[in-house]
Amino acid sequence: MSALINAGLTPSIGLSEEQAQLIDIAQNFCRDKSPIDQVRKLLDDDTGFDPAVWREIAELGWLGIGVPEEFGGIGLGLGELVPIVEQMGRHLMALPFVSTIVAAQAILHAGTSQQQQKYLPALASGTAASLALCEENADWDLENISCTASQTDQGLVLSGRKFLVTDAHQAELFIVSVRYDDKPALVIVPRAALAEGAMSREKIIDDTRRSYALDLNGVCVDADSLMEQAKAAETLAYIELASSLLLAAEMVGGAYNVIDYTLDYLKTRKQFGKLIGSYQSLKHTMVDAHMGYERARSHLYSAAYLFDQQGEGEVAVRMAKAEANEAFSFAADRAIQFHGGFGFTYDCDAQLYRRRAIWCSALHGDARYHRRKLADLML
Repeated sequence: MSALINAGLTPSIGLSEEQAQLIDIAQNFCRDKSPIDQVRKLLDDDTGFDPAVWREIAELGWLGIGVPEEFGGIGLGLGELVPIVEQMGRHLMALPFVSTIVAAQAILHAGTSQQQQKYLPALASGTAASLALCEENADWDLENISCTASQTDQGLVLSGRKFLVTDAHQAELFIVSVRYDDKPALVIVPRAALAEGAMSREKIIDDTRRSYALDLNGVCVDADSLMEQAKAAETLAYIELASSLLLAAEMVGGAYNVIDYTLDYLKTRKQFGKLIGSYQSLKHTMVDAHMGYERARSHLYSAAYLFDQQGEGEVAVRMAKAEANEAFSFAADRAIQFHGGFGFTYDCDAQLYRRRAIWCSALHGDARYHRRKLADLML
């Protein structure tokens, strides 16, 4: 299978020099730190990840890649994070990485100067964060907000509930969407502001992940926790695209490994005295899965390259998320099918990849949602 590391091929998919270097580094790190037996070991762990690995990632500087140098980061773009997240997805690594990265980007785009100075250096050096955006309406439109914030003598008082708050148990701060003066707004909520029992763990399809519901009723924060409201709508749109780009990277990585996993099985399992991989119908299906992966990966790195370009970036990201959704889902479905009865048991690793595909698809829009958005952009 193509690893796309030939320098002569990189211009066609828009790989920067930094991205090409990060592919090799991230590939080795994620393979060594997240073998499948470790992934399964963490399924029953309350944390869901190894804190030592998180500290290593912070020391490598990966959390500061998208943060400007003046705030303790490296000062590169969001596209340079794609190779890292792709390798994490390949090895089913579950860390508060994407949620922390996107939270930092939100503060970078809509935070006040004081908020940026206070929070960005901490996020770049290993403080975990999360985003509380989803509500009971389950709408992918991030401006459809029911939670509210109101000004009192004590500060901003919040009300409402948020759902699918990933990695909330490890987050030290939350970016929360609310309505303030009947307009969308973003508030930075420190973990210490939450009441005891405000977080309740949710049962989700992907057991490698940790997701929580957040009760905001009665939460009070300082007035200076409100981010610049004039930039709230623009930042919510940016959060959707940034999250979709990194989710696409995770799914492309997962598609690669589940195809590889299935091929290994087809080369060893015999039926009627023949390797099942020799049957033409299975060969054709695996070729389809591989073509879907290559197509999705090309879209992914095109989106990473174009991300900061107005108009083109949104089109490229939505195409990448749609293609990655379908490529990963198809490959994981066929992995289960080709493993026969064993494929339908939880002991088959194909199950973990299929569940991850469903989880990633459900966040920030599935393929149909992004294609509807594309139609509006292109017509």
